[in-house]
Amino acid sequence: MSGEPGLEDLLRGLAPQVLGVLGRRYADFDGAEDAVQEALIAAYRHWPEDGLPGNPRAWLLQTATRRLIDAYRSEASRRAREEKVADQEPDEPGDTEIIGRDDSLALLFLACHPSLTPASAIALTLRAVGGLTTAEIAAAFLVPEPTMAQRISRAKATIKKAGARFESPSPDEVAERLPSVLRVLYLLFNEGYAGAARDDAQRGELSREAIRLARMVRAAAPADAETAGLLALMLLIEARRPARLDPAGRFVSLADHDRTRWDRAMVREGTDLLDGTVGHGEVGDFQIQAAIAAVHDRAATADETDWPQITALYHLLEQVTGNPIVTLNRAVATAMAQGPEAGLALVAEVEPRLAGHPRLYAVRGHLRELAGDRDAAYADLRAAADRTTDRRERDHLVREAARLRGAAEPAG
Repeated sequence: MSGEPGLEDLLRGLAPQVLGVLGRRYADFDGAEDAVQEALIAAYRHWPEDGLPGNPRAWLLQTATRRLIDAYRSEASRRAREEKVADQEPDEPGDTEIIGRDDSLALLFLACHPSLTPASAIALTLRAVGGLTTAEIAAAFLVPEPTMAQRISRAKATIKKAGARFESPSPDEVAERLPSVLRVLYLLFNEGYAGAARDDAQRGELSREAIRLARMVRAAAPADAETAGLLALMLLIEARRPARLDPAGRFVSLADHDRTRWDRAMVREGTDLLDGTVGHGEVGDFQIQAAIAAVHDRAATADETDWPQITALYHLLEQVTGNPIVTLNRAVATAMAQGPEAGLALVAEVEPRLAGHPRLYAVRGHLRELAGDRDAAYADLRAAADRTTDRRERDHLVREAARLRGAAEPAG
């Protein structure tokens, strides 16, 4: 929601509280969510001009309730429900039902229902828990607004068909759904940090929302090491954001970051969280990824990076996930620790599983340059640029390829 940051933060904090009241009161998540969205849009339009109401939560609840009642009254096929709802007047300011209760966690677990695809769960999470409008979510993911609206509508229909109810998750449901929730938040953060959003401000908005939600889950599950590991990973990576683009808005590789620009308070919080997970249950992939990020962030310069430790951690992560992209990352670490030929041997092993993937060409091009084969490196970097969908990443790869030829090759 574009506009004043203070207003955005207020509305995003209030959105799940108001939705929680309507969801519990009318047992209609779909209708309540639409009504709250309309109330948020109305607040965003009127509050900057009319001033903040004395009780913003009650204002939103009144407005959303009226929108929901109007929707029920307009549906002739739902007369029975209309009679039940129309008798209830909208709450006056000061309604105590929402005071002191935050349904964000219940909404998050509902939006991340296991019956949903990750893409649908992310979209619904941003609307129901994050308070973003459909237009804002569509802009962030570079799809038309009607397409995103259909995705959200299908997600709500899927939840309804699955029989999901709006209520606080039981301990068993938390344990069962927590992995899905963490995976959705991880994907949301990645989209914010390195996705295809039009600008870094949009990306930062998604990343901050993922971190906010991860903090909420962490508070609800303080003993879960993977939840702490995910939050630590987000903080350790987000801390680098100030250095990831140069003054011209061009992508800067991690090795070339100006590390004095990193958010050191965020790094300390992430490393402290990670340290607190040691000895608490089975080690999962988020904890391992956070440990890798911590090794990078603790190094004052790229040359001081402990590459043997990162190599070992990637090997462990590879065993846990079986992900071929992890093998590529291990190849880079291995090359830095043992030489480019050792890294290229790993790339050759994983190549059949990643045929045509831009990351394969980018890594191989980097390692071939380290090995002194500039012509082969150039060809790989150009192939990577041709295959990537991220504009900034493509421009970076084109510039790197041009550097190998000693020419100023234009991007775009």
